[in-house]
Order: sequence, then C-alpha cells, then structure tokens
Amino acid sequence: MLIETKQMLPITRLQKELTQTVRALSDSGKPVYILKNNNMEAVLLSYHEYEYLKEIEEIFERLEIKNAVETRLPQYDPKKNVSWESIREET
Repeated sequence: MLIETKQMLPITRLQKELTQTVRALSDSGKPVYILKNNNMEAVLLSYHEYEYLKEIEEIFERLEIKNAVETRLPQYDPKKNVSWESIREET
C-alpha cells in the first residue's frame, strides 16, 4: 500500500496539532498515519470511514456464520436434538 508522506504524522507533532489535524481530516477525508519512533503505530480515520469499515466487518461476520450453517446443515439430524429440560436436569 502506498501512503503519501504528507499523510504521515509523528505522534509528537500530532499531540501539538491535534485540532488542525482533525480539521484537515474532516476536510480531505484522507486518513492520517501516526508514527511512533518512525514506525506505523495507528491510523486516524474520519467517522464515516470508520462506520463503513464496521459495516463491512459485520457483513463478513454474517457471511462466515452463513457458511458455517451451510456446512453443518447437511449433517443435521433432528432425532439427535437434546431438550433444554434434559440439560437442566444434568446440572
């Protein structure tokens, strides 16, 4: 992934320029990559970008559940069901 140098910001500079950085992020929509000891440490995103990524994460989670259900469904045998009452009796 290519990152523009102007989008990278040392953490010490971010501490001094937080308000301006957030304002610039809101205007441009481009994430800010935060450096600590010259290593990528964090990414500052707009709220809309964060929400979008959370929605994508939820979609992937639902797809994983769907795939698990579809994989297990052919082996499902309703005759092997266990009632809640019998489970409670065991404990």
